[in-house]
Amino acid sequence: MDNRLTGTRSKSRIIYGGRSRIQLGLVAVALIIALFVAPASASYGDRLPEFKECVQICERENCGPDAEHHTPIPLHHQLLLWTCPQECDYTCQHIITVRRQSANPPLPIVQFHGKWPFHRFLGIQEPFSVLFSIGNFIAHYDGLYNKILPNMPASYSLRPYYVMLAYVGMITWFFSMVFHTRDFVVTEQLDYFAAGASVLYGMYYTPIRVFRLDRNTPRRRSVLRAWTTLCIALYIAHVAYLKLWDWDYGYNMAANVACGLVQNVLWSWFSYDRYRKNRRMWAVWPGLVVAWVLCAMSLELLDFPPLWGCVDAHSLWHFGTIAPAVLWYNFLVKDAQDDIANSARLKA
Repeated sequence: MDNRLTGTRSKSRIIYGGRSRIQLGLVAVALIIALFVAPASASYGDRLPEFKECVQICERENCGPDAEHHTPIPLHHQLLLWTCPQECDYTCQHIITVRRQSANPPLPIVQFHGKWPFHRFLGIQEPFSVLFSIGNFIAHYDGLYNKILPNMPASYSLRPYYVMLAYVGMITWFFSMVFHTRDFVVTEQLDYFAAGASVLYGMYYTPIRVFRLDRNTPRRRSVLRAWTTLCIALYIAHVAYLKLWDWDYGYNMAANVACGLVQNVLWSWFSYDRYRKNRRMWAVWPGLVVAWVLCAMSLELLDFPPLWGCVDAHSLWHFGTIAPAVLWYNFLVKDAQDDIANSARLKA
């Protein structure tokens, strides 16, 4: 058995007035994602009689307690928690897929346990999704340590929000790496909750920049406190609904799209208004990023079987978000420098 895959399930993938509020928000988030319950998922491939028969035979011949009926699992697979039944499941997925493609006429490739039959690499279930998640992680890491911290003074009022943006981004893409490496219930839910936190944080800090809620006036402080409380409450309610009421993929997608729509509209308006006033090319970057991300997101609608057994629409969506993240941090630095220069001129 040199080729094997898992029997776990998955579906399509798919805060804070100052440093103290940000840290309190993250603590609340961490507490919320502590418990996990397994959602069931099944696909057409799981129900094929030939697939079930293949798995039964494989487990009988390779997963028995005696040496004659026990096939050792490679160490690098053991380190990623592959079990003998999961190895059989993976092997049979590809046996059935090859049979269906070799039929005359060829039969369509089908999903198993809510996933396409990917070819794994060193035990990693979806190698290209992991690779592109690493690319996104690096984009946020670079944005924090090579752009925000060296180019924004600590006294700049928006810097804490941009620092937290980078941290939330790195956490999100770390859990994406973990999930696409091995699909367990806990890794799936961490991936979903981290992605939800990232989208909600984007909706949170956008009006802070656009409407300058970071400025230290009594009215703005009151609005900021209310906005921070509302966003934390929304996230807690979101996680509680998924965990305690219904693990609903459709609802999760709708919630993320709604939050994304709010920030996309605000940044598009900001980009247009900013460029109209100063005629600088960097002012159009937010609008460009919004358009770029929307185009990349459309790949999620093209749920096709993985090319060469490795590259599917979801992995391409992850690839498509790397460059916008790099451009976004460049914009944040340019915008901050321009804001600081304007403030200095007003004081002079």
